[in-house]
Amino acid sequence: MTASDERRELLERYASLRVADVRDGMDWNRMHHYGTMAPDIRPLFRTRAVGIARTARYLPFQGPMPTLSADEYDQWSAWYYGEIGTYPWMQDIQPGDFIVIDQSGVDAGLMGSNNALAGFRDGARGYVTNGGVRDTDELVLQKIPFWSRFISQKMVQARLQFDAKDIPVAVGGVVAYPGDVIVADGDGVIVVPRKIAFDVAERAHRELANDKKARRTLYEALDMELDETVL
Repeated sequence: MTASDERRELLERYASLRVADVRDGMDWNRMHHYGTMAPDIRPLFRTRAVGIARTARYLPFQGPMPTLSADEYDQWSAWYYGEIGTYPWMQDIQPGDFIVIDQSGVDAGLMGSNNALAGFRDGARGYVTNGGVRDTDELVLQKIPFWSRFISQKMVQARLQFDAKDIPVAVGGVVAYPGDVIVADGDGVIVVPRKIAFDVAERAHRELANDKKARRTLYEALDMELDETVL
């Protein structure tokens, strides 16, 4: 199986799985201690997304911030985005990517309604960061799946500097490697190491099937209309 075939197969296998199912699948593979991001990594709104990890790391800006007039700040800001707070990983986005960003917990909106939408256009399935996100009303309106540690009003200038891409990153207490499977929904975010992703999916689907069967019986007993969660 080629790398692209494996990627496509993983996206298909995880497409219908909930975070809870994947957590069970990890447990069945003796990974009880690993995978689940910290509970403070939360979605902006109730949604779900599945993708293949594409990673980036940002560090706190190491300054100093120069004294500038408002007009000078325009020029400095343009320089900053071009040289310091850059987004080179956005040029690499492939359909099916889940963007995992370590921004060192800095209170700044590295991603917002504009650049997140541009990545979504290019095929990103979702985003997760251990820092902040801004323009959240627009992100919700645009239905961009986004999980973050908090919401931030602040721009990037003099707060964050790009460090590296396509490297292991630590977000929510979990290391995500490029190529790992990321599943996220209202229960949070879970990272599945690529080397066990097929085994985890197999067990996760068994748990999902058992859950659907049991809840369908309850639906019928309560005369509830069957929905996609039990069919």
